[in-house]
Amino acid sequence: MPLKKFLISGFLSIGILVGSTNITNAQDISYKVQSGDTFFLISQRYGISMESLIKSNNATVNTILYPGKTITIPLGNQIIHTVISGETYWTISKKYGVDFHKLLSLNNATEKSMLNIGDMVIIPAASPSTLQPTQTRVHIVQSGDTFFTLSQKYNVNLTELMKINNANESTILYIGQKLQIPQSAVQTPLPTPSSSPTSSPTPTPTPTKPYITYTSYTIKSGDNLWNIADKFGIPLSEVLTANNIRESAMINIGDVLKIPVHNIPVKSTPGERYGEYLDWWTEAQYVIPTQSVIEIVDFYTGKSFFAKRTTGANHADVETLTLTDTQKMKEIWGGSLSWTRRPIIVKINGRKIAASASSLPHAGNDKVDGGIYTTWRSDGYPPGYNLDWVKGNGIDGVFDVHFANSTRHSDGEIDAKHQENIKIAAGLI
Repeated sequence: MPLKKFLISGFLSIGILVGSTNITNAQDISYKVQSGDTFFLISQRYGISMESLIKSNNATVNTILYPGKTITIPLGNQIIHTVISGETYWTISKKYGVDFHKLLSLNNATEKSMLNIGDMVIIPAASPSTLQPTQTRVHIVQSGDTFFTLSQKYNVNLTELMKINNANESTILYIGQKLQIPQSAVQTPLPTPSSSPTSSPTPTPTPTKPYITYTSYTIKSGDNLWNIADKFGIPLSEVLTANNIRESAMINIGDVLKIPVHNIPVKSTPGERYGEYLDWWTEAQYVIPTQSVIEIVDFYTGKSFFAKRTTGANHADVETLTLTDTQKMKEIWGGSLSWTRRPIIVKINGRKIAASASSLPHAGNDKVDGGIYTTWRSDGYPPGYNLDWVKGNGIDGVFDVHFANSTRHSDGEIDAKHQENIKIAAGLI
């Protein structure tokens, strides 16, 4: 089991000293970042605060986690179980009264993982739900799957589905990924309607328009209303309205806020190569919230690169993830970055969204922390707020990605060429 190798020598010494017991307290472990990981998801998986995780790795909320990178997990006094003869993950989950699948996830294991005598297993502080192992089923992610479509398919609560999979609205799903499906509501996927009079009941119709549900968030040390809104990828105004407070309101550790969750149904497209035509104001900005990592695919050439939406209200302001991604973007734009607009497909969470992008980075300084005042900003922008959070990617600032009905920041007007490109990418013209 990989975890055993990650524990620091000090912790291993504790395990040796206790001798007669197979329960110890943890200190720190090392963790290799997997595709799709974020500080938030890792903190939820290990039952620790995101703030302590970020602090332990000398990072910030804008630090990007790349697959393969090793980070430190501060477990504090969390219980570690040392495996004895005959034990399995299942028997350990029953012994401690914790959720079987949570135990597996916490230890980067699967139902087929084997344990050896002396292996060390992290015990979850609490199960994420009251579901027992026999009350879940496994779904293998297919092309086009999203948490929303799966919640409809299996007739389960969207929030519960994300919670049991240690996910949130920004989590990216990958084809072949295994998800746990809670079956508190139904034991099998909803049946396909049939003309037979003896067929199973018709499933609840899938919503065709966006709708809002709510989740809750307990305020932690270091929180403010701005970073809470950013964490959930929604405008600050929505947090204020949902809680009937003003921006100047005082918040305290332990306070519970009501957080809007925008559920955006999947729209049909004319064919496989096209993207969904989503309105920026009511749909796209919630499918692609700030801090989302996306794949941008050029509509004409099929070439792609990865980027991150770091800001933007009228449209998405985006930054390439790495220098390699910048080089790929430059290649798509004919060897140089420019304001030339191209139709693109944005891939996120199993969905493909019709969009349009220009590639010229602007209003940023790669040598200065993002979000603070800087005396120099790219593309002739005057001194001001630095729109550059992703460092080392070879560009200063952000580039523009537009969606249906999005507008320019400069004058609040719609850009006709961008809108034409979006319709091309959606197969509408």
